[in-house]
Amino acid sequence: MVKKTKRTSFGPGFLVTAAFIGPGTVTSCSLAGARFGYALLYALLFATVTTIILQEMTGRLSLSSGHDLGQALREFPQKALTRTLFAILTLSAITFGCAAYEAGNITGGAMGLELVSDVSKKVWVLLISGAAVFILSRKKYRIVEKTLVALVFLMSLSFLTTLVIIKPDMAAILKGFIPTLPDKSLMLVLALVGTTVVPYNLFLHSSAVKQKWRTPADLPAVKKDLFVSVGLGGLISTSIVVTSAMAFFAQGLPVEEGVHLAQQLKPLFGPLTTILFGLGFFTAGMSSAITAPYAAAFASSGILGWEKGHDSGRFRAVWLGIIGIGLLVSLFDLNPLSVIIFAQVANGIILPVASIFLLVVLNNRTKMGILANTWKQNVLGILIILTVSSLGIWNIVRLFL
Repeated sequence: MVKKTKRTSFGPGFLVTAAFIGPGTVTSCSLAGARFGYALLYALLFATVTTIILQEMTGRLSLSSGHDLGQALREFPQKALTRTLFAILTLSAITFGCAAYEAGNITGGAMGLELVSDVSKKVWVLLISGAAVFILSRKKYRIVEKTLVALVFLMSLSFLTTLVIIKPDMAAILKGFIPTLPDKSLMLVLALVGTTVVPYNLFLHSSAVKQKWRTPADLPAVKKDLFVSVGLGGLISTSIVVTSAMAFFAQGLPVEEGVHLAQQLKPLFGPLTTILFGLGFFTAGMSSAITAPYAAAFASSGILGWEKGHDSGRFRAVWLGIIGIGLLVSLFDLNPLSVIIFAQVANGIILPVASIFLLVVLNNRTKMGILANTWKQNVLGILIILTVSSLGIWNIVRLFL
């Protein structure tokens, strides 16, 4: 029997799942199911597979070159102007993006707990923010990792138990994986993909892999971690769509926000479902409230060449600043619209830029060695880049339409 070691345990992939299964994903999946039934499930399948492919690329980058994505963006480009542009663009996308969405993470988690208690949302906002600061201040990656793995499993239990309770028609669900585009569904298709394929996860995962594993021999462990964790995330998203479809689309009832789903499920499936959904919404917000500032700190440190790790004052200042902004916006009901719009534009640019950069570096056999891309991986990578580039461009265009 092989003794379990740090190298063979799960972790970095669950950070990715904890990051993309946030309140935005729960809301998008709820609206997709309520408005279009199972018809958009194929978008989640595509987004899940795309996430696994891109994150596997960042894992190989870290294992072979010894650099995470932030360091690679700073050190690999030959021209100073290129390095400067990459740094400005990436820092804008990651820092502003994480700060803008941190408020949604904190508020979403608080709304979930508000569903299952009589405590005010603002009290939960303070407690969730304090919990995020406490967990990240423990100065150990393993504590953050284990906390997020636990939250993902709790989230899975909540949403998947809800799925079991409602007993959906599996044949009808399978039809949803056949691509179709119902009238007025394009925005939700983009939302389902956009909330799953998250730019800052590329930086977060590459940094986490570098901390947990060391050599190309660890690639099978990286892949196993990704397949299990991101696959579980896709299953969670699918369960939310299915639950919403049965509760609303099949009944012809409207739903405007994801959190409303839990409130209106009670008369259909009993109080247990409401409690499970509320806990699921909380864990979605809580896990993303931890990973967003964590990703911003890793990305900023790598790009700017700062000392990394929990003992670094600059590292702590970044994640603390992100949580602080999220707390202020959540607590005082400020409108972060302009920041969110800027973040969406920056993220719409950085996702294809980072993906193209990844593909170029992974074809550099001097840096990548035996983990360099094969021609099949290049073909798949090009298809992914074309798709995410189109998504990024469209997300920018739609902001001004």
